[in-house]
Amino acid sequence: MFDELAPRLDAALKKLRQRGVLTEPMIKEGLREVRRVLLEADVNFQVTRDFLARVQERAVGEAVLKAVAPGQQIVKIVHDELANLFGEGRPALATAPSGPTVILMVGLQGSGKTTSAAKLARRLGREGTTPMLAACDLQRPAAIEQLETLGRQIGVPVFAGEFGGDPVAATLAARDRARELGHRVLIVDTAGRLQIDEPLMAELGRIKQAVEPSEILLVADAMTGQEAVKIAQGFDEALGITGVLMTKMDGDARGGAALSIRGVTGKAIKFVGVGEGVDDLDTADPQRLAGRILQMGDVVGLVERAQVAIDGEEQAKLQEKVLGQGRFTLEDFLVAMRQVQKMGPLEQLLKLIPGAGRMKIPAANLDPKRFKHVEAIILSMTPAERKRPEILNGSRRARIAKGSGRPVAEVNRLLKQFKEMQRFMKQMKGMMRGGGLPGMPS
Repeated sequence: MFDELAPRLDAALKKLRQRGVLTEPMIKEGLREVRRVLLEADVNFQVTRDFLARVQERAVGEAVLKAVAPGQQIVKIVHDELANLFGEGRPALATAPSGPTVILMVGLQGSGKTTSAAKLARRLGREGTTPMLAACDLQRPAAIEQLETLGRQIGVPVFAGEFGGDPVAATLAARDRARELGHRVLIVDTAGRLQIDEPLMAELGRIKQAVEPSEILLVADAMTGQEAVKIAQGFDEALGITGVLMTKMDGDARGGAALSIRGVTGKAIKFVGVGEGVDDLDTADPQRLAGRILQMGDVVGLVERAQVAIDGEEQAKLQEKVLGQGRFTLEDFLVAMRQVQKMGPLEQLLKLIPGAGRMKIPAANLDPKRFKHVEAIILSMTPAERKRPEILNGSRRARIAKGSGRPVAEVNRLLKQFKEMQRFMKQMKGMMRGGGLPGMPS
């Protein structure tokens, strides 16, 4: 997310951050570079101008110029104003006072409405609600089939309208079914077009009038840049959208659309799609998004991913073995590694750790194939070898290398790293028992 914008903005702020003393001309010069970076990232011109005016007004104040670390003060101001671009406070979905809360998913064809509807249902289900999906894009049979498939995958029921039927009648029938079955939320996947046209808006307008949705979420493709902002304006003028769900934020999007939409339409981004999986939907918390752009990490996002991906029972077993019994085998290492893999690509996870975004880590070390290589090496061992790697002599290592298709040197490197990890785990156990740090007085 913001892969192109974040390092360039960080570089633009670096000179200000490193200065011990700042003058007003220095600040203005630094902000000119920030302006160039934002415009090149396809941020709306008016939004950029207003943003920099607010930053400059706060940055040239006497409190900042005379601060102990003025550069850091300016970075904080930029962070706060970036957060303001996304919205005020953590976004929340409106709920209906009675009956199911209806959420209309609208947008152009190809923006990712159907997948996003399933992702949202998955997220709401994890939060304790009981969602239901409605397939009301009745012009494309593939859209109905796709939503039914996704519904089975995430364990959420799908009300499917009849292909070629009336989408308004289908939406009303879906709402009645959701109320009858006791579902608290109904997420409606509507039809899209290749571009905004009157028939589409008229159809969506009739659906809105019939079911009175609590939320109308525009699904916008971040890859389309400022075109996404124009699309948001069009849908808002015709329907009065309540928020935006940005898709493909994990791709090559420069970030301009995400930073511009609220400034242009006044409607906040509520969710961002960060991958193709059904769990790859994040809440668009303004403070956290601003932190990601400035490479400050997102610890809350990291914890949320861990809660979704990591099996609690497996985690408890592993913790007991390591901290309770003091044992950590290659089998345990394989379990832990697979759980980390479920959290997403290592490259994405590192960006959520404060400070890690600025680390120059070789691309080869982040290659997801390395996980597969390590997995192949461990699976080529016998159960006894995984439990007691100290028995691995030269001939055994050669056999494992041959079985995994990896060089002997790679097997040796893994075993060396695992030995260091075992030593670290023993140190952790000692610290948990109150023994203090190794080599340090208690």
